[in-house]
Amino acid sequence: MTTEADALGELIRLRARVPQLTGALAASTDGLVLAHDTAGAEAESVAALTAAALGVALRLAEATGQGDFRELLVRGEEGYVATYAAGSAAVLTLLAEPRINVGRLHLEARRSSARIGEVVDSALERLENT
Repeated sequence: MTTEADALGELIRLRARVPQLTGALAASTDGLVLAHDTAGAEAESVAALTAAALGVALRLAEATGQGDFRELLVRGEEGYVATYAAGSAAVLTLLAEPRINVGRLHLEARRSSARIGEVVDSALERLENT
């Protein structure tokens, strides 16, 4: 399978496990969409905004001595946007309804981001070795 297909499969499984998710995407840390399962949101726009937010989050974590970036959660009136590190070169961004159990969101997203990170990092390693 391809990296995109593997990542998309993980996004679909995640959305099946957490029905309050309204969208999911995997992107490179520089804002390129790797895979997405989103209905209303423009995946490219969300990925670009995620990259911008990631830049600020990385600097904030570093400036405050909190270590490497792991996750970012934004709560709005209409729901949540959550971004999780996925290996060394990707992120997982999720859109969720306001009624979601945030603990469950974190639990499931952390597992999925680890799987996506493994897929992406493995693909990058294969590219470097060719």
